[in-house]
Amino acid sequence: MRASDYLDKKIETASGGFMRKLQEEKLARQLDYLFERSLFYQEKFRAAGLRRKHFRRLRDIEDFPFTVKEELRESQAASPPLGKHMACDIDDIVRVHSSTGTTGKPSFVGITRRDAKVWTTVTARSFYTQGLRKQDIVIHAAGLTLFVAGLSSKDAVEHIGGMFVPIGTGASEKALMAIQMLKATAMHCTPSYAAYFADWIRREARMEPRELGLKKLFCGAEPGAGIPAVRAKLQQDWGARVTEGLGNADMVPIIFSECPEQSGMHFNGPDYVLAEVIDPDSGEVLPIEKGVTGELVYTSLERECVPLLRFRTRDRVTVLDTSCPCGRTGFKLRCVGRTDDMLMVLGVNVFPSAVKDVVSSFHPRTTGEIQIRLEEPPPKVAPPLKITAEYAGTPDLNALKNEIEQKIKATLTVTATVTLVPPNTLPRYEMKGQLIEKAYQPGKKG
Repeated sequence: MRASDYLDKKIETASGGFMRKLQEEKLARQLDYLFERSLFYQEKFRAAGLRRKHFRRLRDIEDFPFTVKEELRESQAASPPLGKHMACDIDDIVRVHSSTGTTGKPSFVGITRRDAKVWTTVTARSFYTQGLRKQDIVIHAAGLTLFVAGLSSKDAVEHIGGMFVPIGTGASEKALMAIQMLKATAMHCTPSYAAYFADWIRREARMEPRELGLKKLFCGAEPGAGIPAVRAKLQQDWGARVTEGLGNADMVPIIFSECPEQSGMHFNGPDYVLAEVIDPDSGEVLPIEKGVTGELVYTSLERECVPLLRFRTRDRVTVLDTSCPCGRTGFKLRCVGRTDDMLMVLGVNVFPSAVKDVVSSFHPRTTGEIQIRLEEPPPKVAPPLKITAEYAGTPDLNALKNEIEQKIKATLTVTATVTLVPPNTLPRYEMKGQLIEKAYQPGKKG
């Protein structure tokens, strides 16, 4: 491989031994910092009977407690503005972002100048891995305000040397104009918006999206771009290569992304974040090897403002490989969905993104758009799983319904009843798609 294939070849192609030694050294310093500066972790460590001397080797981290999002929300509520887990002086914070959970209440995340530099470095690696280069003109059609992958994407694209065009969301007319006038080569957005925008262009501009000449679609913020049927349709619509990235609002905006092999997302930040995969039920640490499925856990290695130790992301992932023809040594994974989005049908785990994958595989007889109707609060769902899906063209609806139901049964091992509706019946989303229709009263106990 050529040196120009990497943004930071030393790190991206580092051996396992080199990286483990570097992580061990950095984690030791981060723990020194937590024991000294973080009231939140001082209290957690004391409650767990842990002292600094209990960490000597990298694997000793498994003896330390997990951190969950609920703790961070409680910490912030008890000690505003950023919580007891803020470990730097407030005067050193240069920017705040936020994430919104299921409660709708924002959880703020602060960064220092050094933290921002780390975010830029890792996010830039992730874009570069996906193929973004200095010559690219990038339409940013995702959030730009408090969204963590907004301003951080601007910094990363500019770090590479590309041209960043800050369109944001809810501005399809401006996005179309910018693509045409600037002769844009790439777009960064959610897969839901890529699908929505393609339909919008056909309807409002009376043209095919592929006529615009985009070469690259960088997608993320939700599962979708890695789903084979969804990716295939987006690539067909746009005539562009579609790659996906994965990040976390509390850790790094984009830290996993696909290389040109498109066989899973590489871990691009091992020198700044320690990644673990655990059994989501028992908390047992699983080996990072091909075929392993579990929950992704992050530990910051150089964070100043809000350093986190063993943070449970709730992202359910499958490790696809630990090597790649591209030469990168960061392991590869695919995000299956979030553990808090998972449904349980008679004890069988079902992710909404997996249902969408099955329905999308029937394109062009379906549009790929679905909603799962829940009569009771999740995660438990009484069979059959109620699915609304859009058909396309003029298929035999009874035959299509039966085929989809049979494939769901064969693929996901759950029974489903599918209601087919005409194209453009289901809502479209410019940010993250909503695959669940809540047909129950809010606050109702399941």
